[in-house]
Amino acid sequence: MRSVLAYTASRLLLFAVALGVLYLLGARDFLALALAFLISGLVSYVLLSKQRDAMSAVVADGLAKMRGMGERIEAGASKEDTPQRAEPSDAADGSTPAADATAEDAGQDAQSAATGERS
Repeated sequence: MRSVLAYTASRLLLFAVALGVLYLLGARDFLALALAFLISGLVSYVLLSKQRDAMSAVVADGLAKMRGMGERIEAGASKEDTPQRAEPSDAADGSTPAADATAEDAGQDAQSAATGERS
């Protein structure tokens, strides 16, 4: 994380220096901003290559850790689901009391909707 902050601070410093030099040379407003952005980008490409490489390594490691975390979550979830699938259901027809109650409620809702009743 330190390399990301160092690279960002260096880029901002180069931009400020380029903007200051252009201001002293008489460039104002949008022209000064655009030229300072262009000049600082070119200078940072040359001068900050080591810092940029260090920063990109940190960012790539962080992304790899994030991808690995997703795989670990999926593996944990599949381990958690496996015992539930392996247990036989208690009911002979494969339905559970909660599912039966939900089906009855849905049937009553459909019947009351057909007759126009409100609960």
